[in-house]
Amino acid sequence: MQISAYIRNNPDGHEVQLRTAGAIQRLAVSAKASGPGSATNGGELLMAALATCYCNDLYREAARLGIPISGCEVVASAQFNGVGLGAESVVYSARVDSSAPREQVDLLLVETDRRAEVHNTLRAGCAVQRVAWRGPRAEGIDASAIADAATRDGTNQPTDGPHASSVTRGATGEGPHA
Repeated sequence: MQISAYIRNNPDGHEVQLRTAGAIQRLAVSAKASGPGSATNGGELLMAALATCYCNDLYREAARLGIPISGCEVVASAQFNGVGLGAESVVYSARVDSSAPREQVDLLLVETDRRAEVHNTLRAGCAVQRVAWRGPRAEGIDASAIADAATRDGTNQPTDGPHASSVTRGATGEGPHA
């Protein structure tokens, strides 16, 4: 299953689109109140990804194991000690509302931890590589939203293809500035 995210930020706003297996949805993330960028930082989104993954996977695994649940809460946190440094001591906890015996709920928590894809990605230390800009269309992002965004930013140009900036087009992930 292919999952991707697209962000477009300019003086007029901040747009986030997510795509999973061809299904596209927007995520409401505000622009910074002062200055460029997102009001939400990547560390916060990473912790939200961990909490969201575990929440969704609790329901998936509960159905697989036949354990009834009526709700859950998940908290994820990490310590970031400086610019450019990776997170340390990533931890999370969860509480499940269920009529099932405590032993079954404990089994559900363990099984979900074992099968949570985002958690396992971090545990495996997945490589992250910057590649040449291909544009949102190459990732299957909604082209009409891109055109709408280009019109809103006043350029009336697409964000990929021949009118993309030369700096962006030339970014290959190689050389002294990679």
